[in-house]
This record gives sequence, C-alpha cells and structure tokens, in this order.
Amino acid sequence: MSRVLLFGASGFVGSRVRSVLEPDTELVCPRRAECDLLDIGVAELTELVHAARPDAVVNCTGQLTGGGYAMIRAHTLVTAKLIEAVTVGAPGARLIRLGSAGEYGPVPFGAPVAEDAPAAPVSEYGLSHLAATQLVGLAHSSGRISAAVLRVFNPIGPGLSAENVLGRTAALLLAARNGVPEIGLGPLGAYRDFVDVRDVALAVRAVLRAPDSPHLVFNISSGHAVATRHAVRMLARTAGFTGTIREQTPDPAAARTASVPWMCGDNSLALRVLGWKPAYDLPDSIRGIWEAAVEADPERAALAVGATA
Repeated sequence: MSRVLLFGASGFVGSRVRSVLEPDTELVCPRRAECDLLDIGVAELTELVHAARPDAVVNCTGQLTGGGYAMIRAHTLVTAKLIEAVTVGAPGARLIRLGSAGEYGPVPFGAPVAEDAPAAPVSEYGLSHLAATQLVGLAHSSGRISAAVLRVFNPIGPGLSAENVLGRTAALLLAARNGVPEIGLGPLGAYRDFVDVRDVALAVRAVLRAPDSPHLVFNISSGHAVATRHAVRMLARTAGFTGTIREQTPDPAAARTASVPWMCGDNSLALRVLGWKPAYDLPDSIRGIWEAAVEADPERAALAVGATA
C-alpha cells in the first residue's frame, strides 16, 4: 500500500505501526485534536477520508477501561463510522481494524483457539470488539469495502501502560526503593498469550502488503500461553526485585479474568496467508517493558530496584 490513513498513530500500538510503515509508505496520521473518532460526525469523517485519498485505512484506536457505553462507543460505533466514511469517501480502499482475543470468550483449556472457533465474549470489552468485527464482516462480504481484522491477543512490550497488569507491575517496581519487601497485584493465575507490540505492527504491515483474501479475521498471537504470574515474576527478576509479589490487591478486572482462565491463539492462518509470524519472544518483550519504563522515568529509576546509575 502506497498511501495509508492511520488513526491512533500516537498510541501504544499505533506508534509502532507508524514506525514500521514510515520507511516505504506515505502516511497520513491525523492528530486527535484534528480528528477524535469518538466525537467526529460521519459526514466530517468522510470528508477527511476523501481528502486523504488513501489506499488503506488502519484504525489503531481503542479503549481498555470503562463500562458498556464507553466500549460500544469506542469500538463498535467508531467502526461503523469508518465503514461509512471509507465506503463513500475512499471506495476501493482497504479497511484494517485491530480486534481483540476478548471476542472469543472462554475457550477449552490447553488448546489454541483458531479464527473459526465460536465467539462468545463475556465482557463488554470483548462484546464491543466482536460487534465491530461483525460490522466489518458484513461490509466486506457485501462488497462495500475490502477489509481485514487483526484479532490481537495480549499486546505487551515497550511503552506498555499501567492499564495492563505488566505495565502496572513495571510502575510498581519503578516506585519501589531498595528494601521494599513486597508489591501488591490482583490474581495472576490466568494463562494468557502475550504478543509483542512490535510484532503486532509487523502484522499490520504484512496484511497491507498481502493481496485481498477470502479470510477476514487473523489471529495475531505468540502461539503460546503462559501464566500471568510467570510473566510478572520474569519482569520482577529483570528489574532486580527480590521481594514478595502479593496477589490480594482488589482488581476490577478479576471477575473477567476468572471467567477466561486460559487464552492462546492459533496463528497459523496469519503465517499461511500473510507470511507473518512473531519475531519477539516473551523475554524480549519483558526486557522492552522494563527498559522503556526506566527510560521514561529516569529519576525514579535511579532509586528503583535493579536500576543502574
């Protein structure tokens, strides 16, 4: 794709996508002040899309916290707007949206889930993403637009926010001074498929370079599930923390986590059709989280466990 309209280019995922696409792609990246997808009207968004003349539109925006209204607004309604805007403003352009493993809901323990598995989300977050994916599917199958959905599992890596358990762990480790005996987190027993944000960005590039496919949804995952506890302890070791990690702190996401104790993605379709496979493993991602956290807050890092002067 020679010209791509990228929304969310300053976010955790979008900034990585921007870096990956910049060398050989003409990018149009509206700032949120210019175009907030939550508030912009369809007519105004259509004008923006038309003016950009994109070969593809990529949406990396989204929301992790909030109730049902906030989730539907951020994922489902934003997607509906983009479908309308692309259909009218840039006919022939491809629409790429980033979905979520939360669309699946509970899956059989111990087995990776493929794209054709039943989707039965148990959270407002997952439901809002699934509804958005279904809207894209209807538009794609009817020939209104060409589209693909990258169903991203648990993205982690440099720049991870504290809304994620590993980002929250990094913040706690940064705040901890030498000799702090423990940090507190919520339950960590759930198994998750952690995929590096840099691999997610490479997947976006891969789908943009690939020809149109009859497949709409692609799992973007590491293909391995690990206990969240294992990843947290790996991050603590990387930071040099030798204290106790307490799993008793109230966590508003605990109920949702308990209802999906296992999640692992089968990513073989992305390899077969897009030629994409993960390039970063979990230790790479953990190092990236900690190094970025230290770089972002050098004053606290100087006092934090494991930091160097």
